[in-house]
Amino acid sequence: MSDPRLIEGPVVRHAPRPQTAIVVFLIYLALFYGVWIVTGVDYETIGDSAGHLLKWYVAPTWVGGLFLIIAVSWLGWWRPVLFEKERAQPRWILLAPAFAVVTLVVLALTADFSGSTGAMFAALFLGSIGVGVAEEVSTRGVLITGFRARLTEPWVWFYSCLLFGLLHLPNWVFGAGPGAVGQVLMAFGAGSTFYLLRRVSGTLIWAMVLHAAWDFVTIGGDLPGGVGALVIVNSILGLVVGIVFLRRQRGQMVEQAGVPTAAAGGSARVSAD
Repeated sequence: MSDPRLIEGPVVRHAPRPQTAIVVFLIYLALFYGVWIVTGVDYETIGDSAGHLLKWYVAPTWVGGLFLIIAVSWLGWWRPVLFEKERAQPRWILLAPAFAVVTLVVLALTADFSGSTGAMFAALFLGSIGVGVAEEVSTRGVLITGFRARLTEPWVWFYSCLLFGLLHLPNWVFGAGPGAVGQVLMAFGAGSTFYLLRRVSGTLIWAMVLHAAWDFVTIGGDLPGGVGALVIVNSILGLVVGIVFLRRQRGQMVEQAGVPTAAAGGSARVSAD
């Protein structure tokens, strides 16, 4: 029989642990918000000019993203961060990502981009790539890889979504005010959708793409008030589908690509849904 490590890619260099994942996540947050502090961010005007986008959208995500590239490379976690060992089987969980794509198309068609210049679009594009890569790698990548070493999959889903939501809470002190609480709740549901997309597609890459496209539209365009309900429904649907799907995996731990069972904790595990 073929060595599964040759199929899955190289084995991780350092065994995944929740503590390691949380440290990497916190350092990423410190770098991101550190850039905001140093540059004196004005949260409400981030998308008002190319200069603001470069300082407060591109710079923090790319600085944080560079750290994540270094950290994940040193840990040797790229395989489990980017890929599932096996795709989730029930295709109905595509309902949440599919609705997110439809919502994104509606937002893109109804948003007003008339106030954006070419330079703003360029900065917006770079920043959206930074967000899509950095936030997905740090949460649906690093955190999931670390948590799966010790936790059953429903808790992996819950804690990774929770921390993704809480990632937005500091926006309160940077100018978002109490509205940051709403961002946390909405991000929890959206994070569930990104998680489901990772599981059903077998890779984090599509979640990166969807996340980047979502931020490009919502930050770059002025959205009409009527589409706000779609965004809320999108988050609720991601949460509901996630809960229903994870009920099927109570008590189960998911095997990870490139992570030997012994390094992953040795508990009873499953590789398919």
